[in-house]
Amino acid sequence: MLKRLLIENYALIDHLDITFPGGLVIVTGETGAGKSILLGALSLVLGGRSDVSVLKDPTRNCVVEATFEQEGQERFFRRIVTPQGRSRAFIDDEPSAVETLRTEASSLVDIHSQHQQLLLSERAFQQNVLDSYAGISGAVAAHARNFQAMTEAEKALADLDAQIAAAARERDYLEFQFKQLDEASLREGELEDLEEEQRRLAHGESVKEQLSRVEQLFEGEDGSLETRLKEMASSLEKVIPYYPQFESLRSRIDSARIELKDVREEVSAQDSRISFSPQRLEEVDERLATLYALLRKFGVGTVAELIAQRDDISARLGEGMDRELAREGLLRQVESLRASCLASAEAIHAAREKAAPGLSAVLEEEVRGLEMPRARFEVGVTRRTEVTADGCDDISFQFDANGRGLKPLSKCASGGELSRIMLCIKSLLARYQGMPTLIFDEIDSGVSGSVAEKMGRLIARMGERMQVVAITHLPQVASKGAAHFLVFKEAGPSGMRTCIRPIEGESRLREIARMLSGEGITPEALANAGVLLQANKSKNN
Repeated sequence: MLKRLLIENYALIDHLDITFPGGLVIVTGETGAGKSILLGALSLVLGGRSDVSVLKDPTRNCVVEATFEQEGQERFFRRIVTPQGRSRAFIDDEPSAVETLRTEASSLVDIHSQHQQLLLSERAFQQNVLDSYAGISGAVAAHARNFQAMTEAEKALADLDAQIAAAARERDYLEFQFKQLDEASLREGELEDLEEEQRRLAHGESVKEQLSRVEQLFEGEDGSLETRLKEMASSLEKVIPYYPQFESLRSRIDSARIELKDVREEVSAQDSRISFSPQRLEEVDERLATLYALLRKFGVGTVAELIAQRDDISARLGEGMDRELAREGLLRQVESLRASCLASAEAIHAAREKAAPGLSAVLEEEVRGLEMPRARFEVGVTRRTEVTADGCDDISFQFDANGRGLKPLSKCASGGELSRIMLCIKSLLARYQGMPTLIFDEIDSGVSGSVAEKMGRLIARMGERMQVVAITHLPQVASKGAAHFLVFKEAGPSGMRTCIRPIEGESRLREIARMLSGEGITPEALANAGVLLQANKSKNN
């Protein structure tokens, strides 16, 4: 139930703070007084489009707050529009997305404006009416979620099939690449080792020649270098008794002889170990050629990168089996969801077929009660072969007001007839959907006289079960409210402004009389207004 509406700086409204009671609440006012402004502010706080042009004072924020009572708890909705055009939304004093605000508010209040009568011709609206009457709205919502899951699973399956097909086309090439790399028996660091070995092998013959030359020089033509050094040391030995200072020279010659002996032995040992093998050089050259070719082919610079390429290709080849396994699971999921959707669509179809005659009878009876005694109303359910998110049915509302044959509702009903039909449907939806608050914006447009009286009674009956706010221009409807608010304009410090206040007693009597006779309120209008109000008071008592 809408308990309170606070409006600041919206259009012609400086400040309004209205408290609403339950039951049927009537809102009236002269044309141009600002009833639509009031409704616009309420639409804004319920998630409607914001616009900086609604600011009465362009230097201040526009603020609209609505307080609802839901299951014994108060809910607070706030919308702020800044002079810069930014919009902020709050639910229970917590920041919220506008879409969330709109979704939350939709469960609390339903605003019916005149353009909503166009919904009568829309398939989705007609289906919602039937589903609400049949009590299957929850089942339809569950089916829609299932259908969405199935659609997503089917898309995932199609994407996976495309990946599998692409992988199959690529597999032969990947296997060829992997074979090349795998058979190459790659080893990290091998290229550097081979290049070093190639350098040694390529110069092996020259190295052995040089080592042989060193060994030959140790021998010499006049005896070996070691022998000559011994002779040098022996000669110095002979002069040491006379010149002891030559002892150090002799010792150094002995040290040099021993060191050179070690050098000669090392050269000889290295020479014996170094071998020159043209066959091994050929093998190394071939291996290097293989590695260089692979590096060029795969566009990398090291064997380590080739190994990484090989491992990546191996993993990609392994993905094929993983994809096949994933496809099997996804296919089972799709088949299960399809079966579930078919079953739920079948159950929904059966429920709709069963409920359609009852809904037809109820709506026909309600409409006939609004002075269309020959009216016929038929809800058609046509099964489709295709299952969609809302089931497998096409719903159609057929109407005939004067015995000329049933036709689609949108093609055969006048504006006044559409108003009456929509009122009957809203009454039905309010009963089956449990809507806490229903707001009618001149749903009685296009009707008058006794029809207006009967529509007023229907709206009043709705007000016995729920809160109904009716913005009306008909005195027959206005007289039936438990509470009555008057919207009017008055001059303020910043120009004309829209105001609203509750009226009762003499003020309400005069407002009903004005609605009957216009600006010039006659005694007859006052008397008629008194009759209307008294009749409503007697009925309530």
